[in-house]
Amino acid sequence: MDQKIGGNSIKKSINRYYSQNANLTVSHAPSMTQAPLTSHPAVLLIGHGTRRAAGVAEFHHLANQLQQALPDRTSLAGFLELVDPSVPEALETLRQQGFRRITALPALLMAAGHVKNDIPVMLNAFQAEHPDVHITFGADLGIHPNLLQVACERIESIETDFGPDYDRRDTQLVVIGRGSSDPDANSNISKITRILWEGMGFGWAETAYTAVTAPLMADALERAHQLGFQRVIVFPYLLFTGRLVEQVQATVTDYQTRHPEVQAAVAPYLNAHPLVVATFVERLHEAERGEARMNCQFCPYRGPIVGREDWQNVPQVGHDHPHDH
Repeated sequence: MDQKIGGNSIKKSINRYYSQNANLTVSHAPSMTQAPLTSHPAVLLIGHGTRRAAGVAEFHHLANQLQQALPDRTSLAGFLELVDPSVPEALETLRQQGFRRITALPALLMAAGHVKNDIPVMLNAFQAEHPDVHITFGADLGIHPNLLQVACERIESIETDFGPDYDRRDTQLVVIGRGSSDPDANSNISKITRILWEGMGFGWAETAYTAVTAPLMADALERAHQLGFQRVIVFPYLLFTGRLVEQVQATVTDYQTRHPEVQAAVAPYLNAHPLVVATFVERLHEAERGEARMNCQFCPYRGPIVGREDWQNVPQVGHDHPHDH
């Protein structure tokens, strides 16, 4: 099992990354002062965690932007794994500061195992241990017009690489999702692909995943190659850099090597765009109004879904994820 990255080593890596990216700044935990019990709830932004210092730096940059958008709030970042502070550690920090109401926001694109199982188990356990603390859990970012607009901008930013005769109608779009055992989350990536395809006017579009479910990236690119498109744009529908972004880039490089006649380009991932921050703020307000909703129309925990019938009513428990990200 992977070991968690220690605070000192990751801070050194992040500082080294910041020295090369001067426009980014680290969000620091607020001082250990007691907060009045009547203040607004504190905000806990929950990231996945990654061994890549650049990915941690990008997460902290987004956390900074969220703090700036919420000047009257105390915000803190916590991580599911690999990076300190952990979610329970971050919750304890806020409790020690005097906060008894906390709104937890998952910095995750889709509601799969982490949002439906792992994070709720952590939050429930902490709340059971500290009954004077009330935690409100927000929804995942999900499919949102803001994020679709960011996706459009990221794709447009790479199109100039194809030269003056470029035409979207002669180009194939391949959208890459993380991949999950949850069919609801996977189908949302397909929906995003469809919206971008129709909205932007590409000649064809495919959906692929980095792991867990089919089609995987390499297989999807090879099958898509048979359609004969000479230009391919690959868009990783991911929030931050890390192992998965590196995997996308390596897979496309390998595809390009095997098919030099095809122009293939990787669009930037979502990252800390102002519209991403605005979506987090919207999810925060929804949660605190009691309106947080996940897309559970086809949730296999709630009803029988083809291929996942044995998931219905199974107790949802958290578990360790010894994967490198």
